[in-house]
Amino acid sequence: MFDIIIGFLQDGGAFIFPIALVLVIGLAITLERWLYLTKTLNANKKALREIQPALKAGQLNKITEAAENNNAPVLQVLQAGISRVSQSNRREDVEYAMEETLMEHMMGLEKRTPFLATLANIATLLGLLGTIMGLIAAFSAVASADPAEKANLLSASISVAMNTTAFGLITAIPLILFHTGLQSKTMSIIDSLEMAGRKLLNALATQSSNQSESHSEVSSRG
Repeated sequence: MFDIIIGFLQDGGAFIFPIALVLVIGLAITLERWLYLTKTLNANKKALREIQPALKAGQLNKITEAAENNNAPVLQVLQAGISRVSQSNRREDVEYAMEETLMEHMMGLEKRTPFLATLANIATLLGLLGTIMGLIAAFSAVASADPAEKANLLSASISVAMNTTAFGLITAIPLILFHTGLQSKTMSIIDSLEMAGRKLLNALATQSSNQSESHSEVSSRG
């Protein structure tokens, strides 16, 4: 693949270099996003394993302690819900608090990933534009060339022009695949955050139900 790219850079026209720049930018974004999302996903998995017993038992203080010592997004989302519990016991209020924090983290998770789809489209369009401009230049040169050289000149010019389209597609296809992969990874993280929020809400509901039953038993005995 590397040799093919070098060949296109050597044999292509002027539009090859903007496409190469798009490829470099796209690869840089992909690498940065992949490392960030992988780090976030691993941090969430580790945090969830640590607080799983406390989450099932509804031990909010342990979750709060974990959130104070760990910046994992899942802990921050849960902490937002726990903080709202001290102000309101309504399920909707707790859910809204967690959703607000979740949306803040979503902005960071989805940051720059949409650029890959845009860069893929730009690479394709630059390739087509380079080919069209190359063909225009080729036919213009052939018009004033010696008849004996027209066939060879036209063939060589068309070959150079088509290289631009090919290189544009070689750039666009991987960027589209990278974009899809990053989106899938992002959705996996978001799903884990939503799942943790649901578990907290269920734990709070169970805790509230147990408290109501205890009060009822005390009242009946009284």
